[in-house]
Amino acid sequence: MSGQRKFYTFRGYALASAQQRDGLTPSMEDYLEMIYRLSQAEGYTRMLELAAALHVQPPSASRMVQRLAEENLLVYEKYSIIRLTPQGEKIGRYLLARHNILEDFLRLLGLEDVLEDAEKIEHNISAAALARLEDLLAFFQQNTYCQTQWESFRAQDNKKNKEPHGS
Repeated sequence: MSGQRKFYTFRGYALASAQQRDGLTPSMEDYLEMIYRLSQAEGYTRMLELAAALHVQPPSASRMVQRLAEENLLVYEKYSIIRLTPQGEKIGRYLLARHNILEDFLRLLGLEDVLEDAEKIEHNISAAALARLEDLLAFFQQNTYCQTQWESFRAQDNKKNKEPHGS
């Protein structure tokens, strides 16, 4: 069987990916990304602001913030502000950049409502695949003729109104 690809279940890939993410769960990543977003202006955020932004109840947000504090990714005192540690800020910056790259890529594909797809993809994409997507976005930005050709192709293809392959 040498030279053959090894296939795993989705769960198998997810477990391997979690090990590469320093044990952060997708939920932990979502919280870190949002805390980073909310902290950009003032350097901190508050529990109610975080809970509202993620559409969760404050007790749920509080439990996750406590977990992230135990991982030394943020500092939080009850009824006070939430401030990322340098490590938490580094991870948060990466998570937000990852999210933005995926949203930009999905828009390049011609999708308008990209938030849900970006959220689903971001926890499963490898760093190598993300880097290639970033390269592709840079290529289209530097080669506007190619982007125009792509958009023209898409416009013609959309007129056919076809189903995805395999449907």
